[in-house]
Amino acid sequence: MNHCAVVLAAGEGTRMQMPGAKVLLPVLGKPMIDWVIGAVLEAGVDDCCLIVGKDLEQVRARVGDGVCYALQLERKGTGHAVRQAEDFLRAHSGGHCLVLAGDSPLISGGTIRRAGRMHLEEGNAVTVISAVVGEPFGYGRIVRDVSGGLLRIVEEKDADPNQRRICEINSSAYWFEVDALLEALPEIGAGNEKGEYYLTDAVEILLRAGRRAGAYVAQDADEILGANTQRQLLTLQQVALGKVLDRHLENGVMISSVDGLTIGPDVVIGPGTVLHQGCRLLGSTRIGAGCVIGPGSVIEDSEIGDGVTVNASQVYRSRVGDKTRVGPFAHIRPDCVVGEEVKIGNFVELKNSTIGKKTSIAHLTYVGDADIGSGVNLGCGVVTVNYDGRAKYRTTVRDRAFVGCNVNLVAPVEVGEGAYVAAGSTITSPVPADALAIARARQENKEDWVKKREGQQKP
Repeated sequence: MNHCAVVLAAGEGTRMQMPGAKVLLPVLGKPMIDWVIGAVLEAGVDDCCLIVGKDLEQVRARVGDGVCYALQLERKGTGHAVRQAEDFLRAHSGGHCLVLAGDSPLISGGTIRRAGRMHLEEGNAVTVISAVVGEPFGYGRIVRDVSGGLLRIVEEKDADPNQRRICEINSSAYWFEVDALLEALPEIGAGNEKGEYYLTDAVEILLRAGRRAGAYVAQDADEILGANTQRQLLTLQQVALGKVLDRHLENGVMISSVDGLTIGPDVVIGPGTVLHQGCRLLGSTRIGAGCVIGPGSVIEDSEIGDGVTVNASQVYRSRVGDKTRVGPFAHIRPDCVVGEEVKIGNFVELKNSTIGKKTSIAHLTYVGDADIGSGVNLGCGVVTVNYDGRAKYRTTVRDRAFVGCNVNLVAPVEVGEGAYVAAGSTITSPVPADALAIARARQENKEDWVKKREGQQKP
């Protein structure tokens, strides 16, 4: 079947008072447009056109070139928006088109599929996805005839008092026969209170032409929620989080408190893991079984092994091995690989580095652009000096080396296997295996210096 999708993504979020494209605002750390495109793909529709406004390049930078784009520089309503995709639609003549709002991120691929199946089975020219809600204010109403057939969709501002009491609302998601949609678009007028071209008018136009129209009622009314205000966006966050939490709780994840907790929709968490207050788990993060993620931790696009503790720390685009302890107040920046049974203690920062098994980096240490072996000890205050003002260089510390406190390792430099580096040293040359390197000024004690100084100061 020649299916395609048109996603309306030109909104600017004026009422939210946020700059840029509204569809790029995140829900659980994931832009709304990513949610919508994901649902389209899940439903089996892989040819998609985004209707975008002046923020085209911003949207393209996020979504990429796997979709096509059509510009709507003047905001004249949803019908006008879809008309910008006429060339795309003509390329799918004879098929069926899904039309979605880019700011309704909770719609699922399953709902889209089921509505599409009904659309085909009933031979409809258009099938609206609707929902029944307790508070319909602000949404277009689904108006049916006495036998339950779809008559029209009436927008809130154009509805009469009786229509405003209707609790079945429009989701702004539709299946159309492409050819029927192309026939209806030129017939849509702007004779409404807002002076806009409503795509919803296509339903009545097609019914007048003797075509079939239907409405599929979504099983979960939350799927149709959109966001035009910050309050609505917050509601979306809360509803989405509730669905994500339900899934993880069913899978054996323990959550001590939901206060400040954020878990992205694509995060995977193993059974027996405990999440504490204020965690933010985002992106494509994978967390193993039996972990403890402490209060205030942020983990984004990272892989965490089994039995790991992350306490009040941040991990970005990195891998952490089994039974490793991170924190409190550690910062693992992108492109790090931390081995098994490692200790990354308080106020340790890692960047673009590999850390071997059972290595200890306990506190107040910066490790950047470095390869640290297994069984290594880096003392308090060790710094890999990786930047000369123009370029960055790597540091290598081989297995079982011991680096004392307040050592500067000036890259490029290597500390050999089993070597020791004395506290307070600044290492600029290679340290051979099993050697002791001392690179600091020799201590000198001046006997009775204080007494002599005080004697000189007397009048």
